[in-house]
Order: sequence, then structure tokens, then C-alpha cells
Amino acid sequence: MADLKILAVDDSPTMRRIIVNTLKRAGFEDVMEASDGKDALAKMKVEKFNFVITDWNMPEMDGLTFVTTLRTIDEYKKLPVLMVTTRSVKDDIVEALKAGVNNYIVKPFTPETLKEKIEQVLAG
Repeated sequence: MADLKILAVDDSPTMRRIIVNTLKRAGFEDVMEASDGKDALAKMKVEKFNFVITDWNMPEMDGLTFVTTLRTIDEYKKLPVLMVTTRSVKDDIVEALKAGVNNYIVKPFTPETLKEKIEQVLAG
């Protein structure tokens, strides 16, 4: 698990820092950050990631558009994606899952929840 390369996508620098620190405490050392979907796609052209954690509400390209775009690219059809967002309405969760998100966490979350969700997604 420690060899997992994770991309954390969130427009909030504070939230990215929380996610990165939480991941490092959970044993995930290799984490890069992106500020929105467009930034994430640009970084994914240069680096290879095994896991993506993305927010939903972001400028430029929101998380849902980002995930929908990822799923149209052969290379990323099976890439595990975890959405971390404040949107907790059931319809939103269903919409995210239909777009291709593997799992979903509502903010605020605990480090244990983040680690559990990552493990659930990886277990398939």
C-alpha cells in the first residue's frame, strides 16, 4: 500500500494539506496535489497515479466533470477515484457513483474514515 501514488485534487490549499497529512499518517507517502480537475489532468499527463482523491466543488473543472472526463480516457477507466466533498444529499452521491467514482466521503471526515475508504476501494 505504501507504494501507492495518490493525487489529491481540491481547490482549498487547507483541505489538500489535511488530506496529504492524513494520508502520510496512514502510511501513504507518495502524494501530489492539484487545485482542480484541469490541473489534475495536466499532472496526470506527466505523472502516473494509482489513486485519485477529488473534491466535487472546484473552479475551472469540478470533480464530477473531472471524473466523467477520466472515465472517457482508456488509461483511466479503471483508476480508483475517491470523492471527498461536503455534498451529502443522496442524489449527489448517486450522481457521483454514476459518473464513475469508486467511493464517497462527506466532509468533515476522520483519518480512520479516509484510510478505510481507500482500503475498501483498493479491495474492489
